[in-house]
Amino acid sequence: MLKSIFTFILLCYSLVSIAQSTISGAVTDAKGNPIEGANIYLEGTYDGASSDANGKFNFETSETGTQNLVVSMISFDTYMQAGDVSYLKDLDIQLQEAINQLTGVTLTAGSFQAGDNSKVSVLKPLDIVTTAGAAGDFVGALQTLPGTSNVSEDGRLFVRGGQAGETQVFIDGLRVFQPFNATANNIPTRGRFSPFLFKGITFSTGGYSAEYGQALSSVLLLNTTDEPDQEKTDISVLSVGAGLGKTEIWGNQSLSVNAQYINLAPYQWLIPNEQGARWNKPYESISGEAVFRSKSDKGMFKFYTGFNQANLDLDQEDINFDDFVNFRLKNSNLYANTSYKHFFDNEWTMTAGASISSDRNDIGFATNSIDANETAGHLKLKVKKSFSSRFQLNFGAEHFITDYQENFLAPDGFTFDSGFQDNLSAGFAEADIFFSNKFAMKLGVRGEHSSFLEDSNIAPRVSLAYKSSDKGQFSLAYGDFYQNPLSESLKFDQSLNFEKTSHYIFNYQYLSDGKTFRAEAFYKDYDKLVKFDTQMPQFNSQFNNLGSGYASGIDLFWRDNKSIKNLDYWASYSYLNTERDFRDFPERATPNFAPTHGLSLVTKYWVEDWRSQIGVSYNYSSGRPYDNPNTPEFLAEKTKSFNSLNVNWAYLISQQKILFFSVSNVTGFKNVNGYQYANTPNMDGIFERRAIRPTADAFFVVGFFWTISDDKSSNQLDNL
Repeated sequence: MLKSIFTFILLCYSLVSIAQSTISGAVTDAKGNPIEGANIYLEGTYDGASSDANGKFNFETSETGTQNLVVSMISFDTYMQAGDVSYLKDLDIQLQEAINQLTGVTLTAGSFQAGDNSKVSVLKPLDIVTTAGAAGDFVGALQTLPGTSNVSEDGRLFVRGGQAGETQVFIDGLRVFQPFNATANNIPTRGRFSPFLFKGITFSTGGYSAEYGQALSSVLLLNTTDEPDQEKTDISVLSVGAGLGKTEIWGNQSLSVNAQYINLAPYQWLIPNEQGARWNKPYESISGEAVFRSKSDKGMFKFYTGFNQANLDLDQEDINFDDFVNFRLKNSNLYANTSYKHFFDNEWTMTAGASISSDRNDIGFATNSIDANETAGHLKLKVKKSFSSRFQLNFGAEHFITDYQENFLAPDGFTFDSGFQDNLSAGFAEADIFFSNKFAMKLGVRGEHSSFLEDSNIAPRVSLAYKSSDKGQFSLAYGDFYQNPLSESLKFDQSLNFEKTSHYIFNYQYLSDGKTFRAEAFYKDYDKLVKFDTQMPQFNSQFNNLGSGYASGIDLFWRDNKSIKNLDYWASYSYLNTERDFRDFPERATPNFAPTHGLSLVTKYWVEDWRSQIGVSYNYSSGRPYDNPNTPEFLAEKTKSFNSLNVNWAYLISQQKILFFSVSNVTGFKNVNGYQYANTPNMDGIFERRAIRPTADAFFVVGFFWTISDDKSSNQLDNL
């Protein structure tokens, strides 16, 4: 009996032994180096092993038929192979390095990102409003970055040899058609937005994504805050106005509103020594913004709206008139956009949005009057799919609608109507391809068609990035960019085509703890720029697309907020070499908005004993070209260099109450922005001129800021 039992057990053991299969092989990386400690197993079983120091492994299994072999290791993509267990022997398995989104290479050529959630952050939102001389304006702070030119009499963004109209602004991916306040000639404007409503900024000085178009030089992307951290009320009282902000939260929904009133009358009364202007009614505006957010498990809905009403009345000096010339302006602007982002399963994301804008200007110039109205809209649908950590696809379509109408009325009854209507459709596709943690590529294409121009374009774009060390990387970028001619020309001529530029960018970036260094060389080739045969575009001008030009240069940036306790500083330098043949230029020349050299130094220091933040900034740019009709050369002379030293001081009266003081151009540099020459020579055959200077050499603001919040500790220090 015992012998029978022993025989039965032996027989069962033999059968099990016969059913066992051995799985074996070796695990290496892409270079053939053995990987020790990799976990190898059959999916859904306990059968497996780990690779040894030589990368080899083997284990036995009683499983039969087709099985799924899994090989996993930290820092590598998981490997899977399906097959009959009898063939899973002497395998050569090569693991691919996993893509690390935190430490891997990033595509940064031509782009500055700002935001607490940004991986590569050069400026943060609070920098926009704590930079001395910026006066809480986006543009003022961005002009301390390389690649921008300081055109102080204008106030808009001039980027790498491009005029202001070549930069476009987007909020949550949707176009803002009139991002700057209306103003008079030679009176600088400001952006329409309140910084505290936005979580971050991406400022592309070139080579930007195929998702965005209709900009020859640059795009500025503003992203509203997704979720406010708490309910609060912000109150501000300024020497030139007042403001009120409020945030309310209801579960997954929230609303932030901000209203501001500005009146420069008190300032004009205190500082009456205006140059070249007499104010009949100083600049006055009332504005407001609101952001509503609703978050669900798989989606985010946002609604943003902003309005602005402004008016001014002043008399300006003009070399061609014996007396000052009157200029009057009433502007009304309304903008709204809505967007919804939904996260589907399997890494699909869809974003849909729409924006609409209405901008109306009632302008009086001397005894003439002009009514200019623009109504515009933007519809957009974007889909993003992450197929793996190595490949992401972004594609979509959008449609722009523009209706611009202008009416000119002279005192003798002469009237002239001009304008245009355009429907522009566009599609785009872009792929992010990560070959490894050191090498990545962004490949994209954009196509557009304009009903008004009856013209289409295809714009390829590509950028490459190689991580040379843990802290440094190189990037290359190329792209074609198209834009409709500006409204000042389109309203008179329907035969124009797209203007075009091609960007070539080489970038090096170094990131260390609290330190950032960027060096970027660029070249831009302009083609099909608009030209006309009169001093300014007018109804009898002859227009064409025969203009051309180039811009090249080097941008440098350094920031350090760690080396010295409580001190944050950055420095930027730009070298620009550019010439254009466009507008009414008789030949190719450097335009007057493009200085050769630009330098900015910004410091912010927290003085604990004084409970104060002190900011100092210095802006410099070399002389800008101007045309002297008394000489045969065109745009051959230059103004003296621009200099501005700015300071601000924020003092914490208590944790939530701040006294603020800011002075721009504190030393009173006598800056000259250019010269206006007479249209006709005097008796001696000389064209007389006058200097175009700021209406005031310095500007100061005094303010009181009070925050009421749940935590009783928040304040507006990051909004100053």
